[in-house]
Amino acid sequence: MKLHQLNNSQKPAFALLFVILLPFFFPNLFQPLGRASPSLFSEWIAPKPRHVTLLQAALQHKTSVEVQTNLWSPLAYQGWKPCTMPPKSPSLPEKSQGYIQVFLDGGLNQQKMGICDAVAVAKILNVTLVIPHFEVNPVWQDSSSFADIFDVDHFIEVLRGEVSIVKELPSEYSWSTREYYATGIRDTRIKTAPVQATADWYIENVLPVLQSYGVAAIAPFSHRLTFNGLPSDIQRLRCKVNFEALNFVPHIKELGDILVHHLRNNASINQAEGNDYLLEETDKLGKQQSGKFVVLHLRFDKDMAAHSACDFGGGKAEKLALAKYRQVLWQGRVLNSQFTDEELRSQGRCPLTPEEIGLLLAALGFNNSTRLYLASHKVYGGKARLETLSKLFPFMEDKKSLVSAEKLTKIKGKASLLAAVDYHVSLHSDIFISASPGNMHNALVAHRAYRNLKTIRPNMALLGQLFQNKSIGWSEFQRTVLDGHKNRQGQIRLRKEKQSIYTYPAPDCMCKA
Repeated sequence: MKLHQLNNSQKPAFALLFVILLPFFFPNLFQPLGRASPSLFSEWIAPKPRHVTLLQAALQHKTSVEVQTNLWSPLAYQGWKPCTMPPKSPSLPEKSQGYIQVFLDGGLNQQKMGICDAVAVAKILNVTLVIPHFEVNPVWQDSSSFADIFDVDHFIEVLRGEVSIVKELPSEYSWSTREYYATGIRDTRIKTAPVQATADWYIENVLPVLQSYGVAAIAPFSHRLTFNGLPSDIQRLRCKVNFEALNFVPHIKELGDILVHHLRNNASINQAEGNDYLLEETDKLGKQQSGKFVVLHLRFDKDMAAHSACDFGGGKAEKLALAKYRQVLWQGRVLNSQFTDEELRSQGRCPLTPEEIGLLLAALGFNNSTRLYLASHKVYGGKARLETLSKLFPFMEDKKSLVSAEKLTKIKGKASLLAAVDYHVSLHSDIFISASPGNMHNALVAHRAYRNLKTIRPNMALLGQLFQNKSIGWSEFQRTVLDGHKNRQGQIRLRKEKQSIYTYPAPDCMCKA
């Protein structure tokens, strides 16, 4: 009896000890700060829909044939065509003035821009470019090299006659490695290249190093070449690299083609139960989008959510978790933090949530028969955050739902390869739309403009104001959305001074027919 009483008296003490020790044994449950580990108290709890009235109306609404026809019709010819050949026949200098190396960081699309700039700099200096070195991505820990992502032989062949490119340095310069520059100050390393450096800067600062040592390594190199004041042949060369020389390796293109084929032929290994009848529709609306699909780049990861300083409906727990995350990553120094959520949304500075992008798609005319491919590495909140979007679009697919795990083995856990596959599928879709601006959005806006393909750019400021209006009905919401996106569906926009050629390829890389 005494032993039983003793055990009962000890239970509260043991429970208290367990609570005290739990954070030490399972720290991830109590730390909403790690990039890889979601917070138990914010990310794993699905927020309730914030726009219930609009959501209910969208689920019941039937899109008109006229809206469907306009939506899925190809983009009309705009009188522009690709134009990347130089005005006169390209020629290499008789003798190269040396070799340049560049070390590129960032994700896939930032690396692509760096490659294009590196080729342009090599042309400006009349030097030989060594295939660029990719740094290990600090966020996703991806160690993929240039050759893992891009077809090296195709890259060299397309640019042959314009720029000399080698896979590696000759033996006399074999000492010039990434490790060599990481262990000390080196005369051959250029680390002072300013952002948007001019051609003259490279001639004045890099060429002397090349003439003295025969090799120069430039790092950092992201965004290190201006968009203004360059000869037209240099600008066209950048686009030739971007749109013609940078081909993905065969296994990425093959996987991308398989995904596109499945999307066009309604093949899925993870068919949503109870939705088979949607694929059997024979009415006019079904025929409008038969064999067609839209790609949604849902850019809504934890970094973006935290950096935006916006409210995403997760309550106090989510606000606290994201505030702590901001403190750890940026010491709280986030420009948007000085504004209220209402101000940020009115300015279009809040990324669209999966619920909001779903309502935008529905208002534009996409319906529950639409084949929607989700291009996204990781969504903040996981599947719980995607519930509303999947209700609106039951035929939402991604890589895992379209092909077996075996076919994904080569790209598993490699963010750059995953992004490359998504890029390939996005480029071959009937319509592309990105939830928020960013490198992937900009790259595809440019590439699809170059090919005259339909690309919808969300009007962020308009949508921010609409979603704050809690009394708006579906008819007014849809009418305003349609009016606000008539001229945001792939129409050519000419590049202005200081704007990126990697977002606006006309008029530098396109000619009036």
